[in-house]
Amino acid sequence: MSDLRGGQDPGLTTHRIEALTDGVFAIAMTLLVLTLEIPEAGQNIALHQILFGQAHKFFNYALSFILLAIFWIVHHQQYHPVKRTNRVHLWMSIFILMFVALIPFSTTLIGDYPDQPIADVFFGLNMFMVGFLFLLSWLYATTNFRLIDKDYDPKRIILGTKRSLVVPAVSLLSIICAFVLPSISSHVYLLIPIIMAFPQFKYRSAKNRV
Repeated sequence: MSDLRGGQDPGLTTHRIEALTDGVFAIAMTLLVLTLEIPEAGQNIALHQILFGQAHKFFNYALSFILLAIFWIVHHQQYHPVKRTNRVHLWMSIFILMFVALIPFSTTLIGDYPDQPIADVFFGLNMFMVGFLFLLSWLYATTNFRLIDKDYDPKRIILGTKRSLVVPAVSLLSIICAFVLPSISSHVYLLIPIIMAFPQFKYRSAKNRV
């Protein structure tokens, strides 16, 4: 029976959702390679021309792979302090995975339709939803120490919130660029690892622990 005061269900641990998450991320990262076209033998076009002709697809592949890696790291960081879970939190995680699994499709979209702003907007909305749900999940878990220990450092909670805001903010900026400067829309996502590297987005304790 659920604990109505704490909002948690006895016996619900984070192990199963963590295992599911690793599996979904692994599959999504692997499927990204399918966004690249394999040249057919016998074509009259030189192989190097075919490969260079889809340079933008290789860029999108690398970009999406790095973004998925960042999302996986964020998930790992968010779940580290989470000591318990409940049905609401589990469903948030499941919806995160739903949009993570969509990333190979949205990557294919911007690869096949590089000149269509709607493709960049779709990709941006995909990234925004992943980032927004990560933010929502973090706020839900940490508000009033709902799913974390009460002695957890409040500075880490604030830092986690700041980190979780980066992806939604950059995604919105990319969506705007899709209409104003479509040629740099995809490149905007490179801001995510750059911003994350700033000292303001790193936690250092008395022992200089990041």
